[in-house]
Amino acid sequence: MKDLRLPLNQRRRFTQPLGKLISGRREDTIAEVVSFFKQERELNEGLDYKIYCVGDIVTQDFLENAYLREMIKICIIDEKTKRQRIDTPFKEFFEQIIELKNPTGTISKDMWSKLKELIENNRRVLVKIVDGEEDLLVIPLISGFSLSESIKSYVFYGQPPVTDSEKPIPEGLVMLEVTKQIQRIVTELTKLMEKY
Repeated sequence: MKDLRLPLNQRRRFTQPLGKLISGRREDTIAEVVSFFKQERELNEGLDYKIYCVGDIVTQDFLENAYLREMIKICIIDEKTKRQRIDTPFKEFFEQIIELKNPTGTISKDMWSKLKELIENNRRVLVKIVDGEEDLLVIPLISGFSLSESIKSYVFYGQPPVTDSEKPIPEGLVMLEVTKQIQRIVTELTKLMEKY
């Protein structure tokens, strides 16, 4: 793997939600996610549900909800939102806190193997990006899963508002179940990026 960079002419493509967009106030989006999982777990007793968060606000909201917190495995943050510092609650919840570098607008080549390893270790991990940002790390995170019939893995990340596209996209929370289809989509997205 090489380091990948998002070309300027592809930025719009990467602003499109990869999964279901839940828009609205933060407390309403979290309430909808809680309702979804309560229903899912009732219908699929015996399945293991795991949550992965990318982004500081998403991580904060999920950690502050006791019901969702128990399903969290990995959170990836950079301790910034809209260029403001943000503190992550419940750091003691994690079994491991690691610091990594990932330059802005890129996916560092080390991220593919590192995130795969963290998924496979099955520990509660907080990944802090200390140099750069976490925005594009949804892609190697999704790629790192080995799918299992007994586990349902969900990735959540924040969706900024997009006003300069044909259909404006509201701010919200993106929820996606990790499947073969979504892994194929992120593989196609990586082909649009520049190797450097």
